[in-house]
Amino acid sequence: MPGTDRPKRVLLYSHDSFGLGHVSRCRTIANAIVEADASASVLILSGSPIIGSYEFRSGIDFVRIPGVVKNISGDYDSANLRVGVEHTMEMRTRIIRDTADIYRPDLFIVDKEPLGLRGEVLPAMKLLKRRGTPLVLGLRDVMDEPEALAAEWERKKIVPALSDLYDEIWIYGLPQLNDPMTGIAIPPSVRHKTIYTGYLKRELPLHTDTPHELLEIDGPFILVTAGGGGDGDALVDWVLRAYEADPHIPYGAVIVFGPFMSSTAREAFKERATKFHNIRTLTFTNNLGALMQRAAGVVAMGGYNTFCEILSFDKKAIIVPRTRPRLEQFIRTRAARTLGLLEMLEAERGRDPHAMATALRQLTQQGLPSDVVVPGLLDGIGNVLRLVSKQLAHPHRGPASLGAVEPGAELAQPDDEAAQSARLRI
Repeated sequence: MPGTDRPKRVLLYSHDSFGLGHVSRCRTIANAIVEADASASVLILSGSPIIGSYEFRSGIDFVRIPGVVKNISGDYDSANLRVGVEHTMEMRTRIIRDTADIYRPDLFIVDKEPLGLRGEVLPAMKLLKRRGTPLVLGLRDVMDEPEALAAEWERKKIVPALSDLYDEIWIYGLPQLNDPMTGIAIPPSVRHKTIYTGYLKRELPLHTDTPHELLEIDGPFILVTAGGGGDGDALVDWVLRAYEADPHIPYGAVIVFGPFMSSTAREAFKERATKFHNIRTLTFTNNLGALMQRAAGVVAMGGYNTFCEILSFDKKAIIVPRTRPRLEQFIRTRAARTLGLLEMLEAERGRDPHAMATALRQLTQQGLPSDVVVPGLLDGIGNVLRLVSKQLAHPHRGPASLGAVEPGAELAQPDDEAAQSARLRI
């Protein structure tokens, strides 16, 4: 990255209302940036309650904004504060905007949600846009099925933001697996600034302790991971029922529940697992890579983060993709299976314990992901660093007061139905 008198600053935003994928992706990118340029600083804006559990390199810090959770109706509530969600969103919006104002980044990267959760990132984006700060949207390889995503982006007025606000759009994947904007009426100008980077290769943490579960298992084992765990009960139950139906499965298992699995479910699973001498359980580890590196194979749900880890550590895998509330995992897993990168079990066909037991027995006979040649598959980090360097090469343009809002420059909140008819104006 280019050297200047002023060390470069990158700001990353991730709403992180639930799960591990977003914060893990931002952490991977942040660590790569400061490793490539020891003078760079990266600040992460995140709503994740566990962001502090991860290891970050020197030069990285984070601002934890108040958390929110999505309830069963699809609406949001405050995660911990005893205040209304509107009050929480107002706090989040102000923290994001004020952080952007004071930190004065040379590059702002927004993860997944183009306008932020309920539009919370818009004031910060407007401020930085007036200052000439490059704005980049980072998208995972799959968002949702095209019809559902098109309806969501139409409701939130996303396409005008892609046209008017963002300088580039980075897709952390390859078109050979999926084009996340298929089925959406995207103007040529947006297509021209869209770049596929390849998947983000993961490395082992530098200083994190190895989970003691590794020391308790002799011989090969299968890693079972439910990601964040909030919707991983069915996967863990299916695997345990497979061992209960076929106690002679030749491989042990390490089951990682995830920090968001309910304590009731965890305790019930732990009790069932104690009946097997070759099954170990743990709630969470910030060094899942160490477990995966040692594993003979992986059983997982198929989120973006887990998929990248499976490719990075070149592991044979059985994926049981979630199909609700989004088809994201199913679309990714189906495409990867078509290429021969992994195997898939579809829960919708019934969770027969003997079907899972058979898959576990056959897992170590599968091919490795590296047996399939997909050019550029894991080139994401190198390409992201080149893109970051290109953006940081532009001089940071001068100050704009936080209160200096140009007439007519206010952007409508995406969920404000009365304002959605107005096109975004900068």
